[in-house]
Amino acid sequence: MKRKLTLLAACLGFVVVILDVSVVNVATDALRRDLGGSISGLEWVINGYTLTFAAFLLTAGAFGDRFDLKRIFQLGFAVFALASFACGASDTLVMLIIARIVQGVGAALIVPSSLALVNQAFPVPAERGKAVSLWAAAGGLSLALGPVVGGILISQLGWQSIFFVNVPIAVAGIWLIGANAPAPKPRTGAARSFDLPGQALAVVGLGTLTAAIIEANGLGWTAPLVLACFAVFVLSVAGFIVVEGRSADPMLPLKLFRNKAFTASSLIGVSVNFSFYGLIFIFSLFFQSVWHYTPIRAGLAFLPMTATIMIANLVSGRLTKRHGARPVLISGSLLAALGYLTMLPAVGSASYLSIALQLLVAGAGIGLVVPAMTNAMLSAVEQGNIGIASGVLNASRQLGGLIGVATMGLLVGHVAGAGFLTGLRYALIAATAVLVLGALLSAVGIQRIRPVAAPAVREPVKPVPAVAECAGLSTK
Repeated sequence: MKRKLTLLAACLGFVVVILDVSVVNVATDALRRDLGGSISGLEWVINGYTLTFAAFLLTAGAFGDRFDLKRIFQLGFAVFALASFACGASDTLVMLIIARIVQGVGAALIVPSSLALVNQAFPVPAERGKAVSLWAAAGGLSLALGPVVGGILISQLGWQSIFFVNVPIAVAGIWLIGANAPAPKPRTGAARSFDLPGQALAVVGLGTLTAAIIEANGLGWTAPLVLACFAVFVLSVAGFIVVEGRSADPMLPLKLFRNKAFTASSLIGVSVNFSFYGLIFIFSLFFQSVWHYTPIRAGLAFLPMTATIMIANLVSGRLTKRHGARPVLISGSLLAALGYLTMLPAVGSASYLSIALQLLVAGAGIGLVVPAMTNAMLSAVEQGNIGIASGVLNASRQLGGLIGVATMGLLVGHVAGAGFLTGLRYALIAATAVLVLGALLSAVGIQRIRPVAAPAVREPVKPVPAVAECAGLSTK
């Protein structure tokens, strides 16, 4: 029973993290009415969370190596709960953005420690596989239902409720993990260092890149602030490469990028989240500002797409096992691109049915890509680098989502402007182009893994649970 309750606590942690990735999208119109601000401010509400989430994922595992996993999970949940309460209590957009940034730090602590606790509680491989699948399914379910739940809460209780609901869940998760998680095992070997210079440069680089893209929407590309942010970004990236190349225990070993499949998988992760989360953001605005949907109706509008992603995840695992990752990645990327491209003539109508089929096609393509990409990445590295590879893939996907939201917002411009529909079409073209690029990367960088007959003694390795990856998070 203790193991099951540990799994429940881990699932609760994963659920709230993923909910806060998807649920805020349907709150953008309510936030704009109550707190004011431009579309850039709304982008920061979403990207402030994603930014710190992505930046701290790479080193969050080092805390688990040095401290008790149970304590790290509880700390992350506590930080997340306090930040969620601050979000709900915010009366200005600036205060909300700051609280969302702190939320991202808590999320980065929760996710890797929650999965590590599941692995620790279920040492038998067969049981562990089932437990991880349930953990992954919880995240996938929250991604699918997030917009719907958010719409209901916003309509009935106001946008503040989507943040306040995290607090009792966090209290339950902290108590459950404290009462039921197994005692930590004695550690052997040296613990990983925190790589503070690398971490600081990663945060500065991601932050300035995000700021440059978002602020260019209102100030223009040649504004001094925008140019300064780009300059700091370039210097941060150069400094990061130098620091990581010279570090004895780097946050991100640069030698991994010599592996063509590893690099291609990372870039494919950027392309998938760029298109998916970028368009989720602007379609949330589109449904509510142009088609005048209520928050709950806007949430329901996304449900078929996210449900299709979950179904395609399951199909992708079987196809990857049979045909290898390369053909699945190519076909999935092109299918998603086709879905977005065929929306171009349809968004000018006032009928949801005119884009419903395209949303399903795009969701099916995204759902096929994610697990195949994950397996390609994990197959490309040695066993000792699996955790690092998972962190890189997660960080690259979060970075893709972050840039996607900022770029799509830039293309759309002012939400109330007459050019919103034109900007939406440009955003669809951008998403299509990036996905086609992902297909080309798959063709060039991923080698076909030929199916192997099941050996007599050893069971073939199963694909990594796909649903968690659909949410932008790893199961490793």
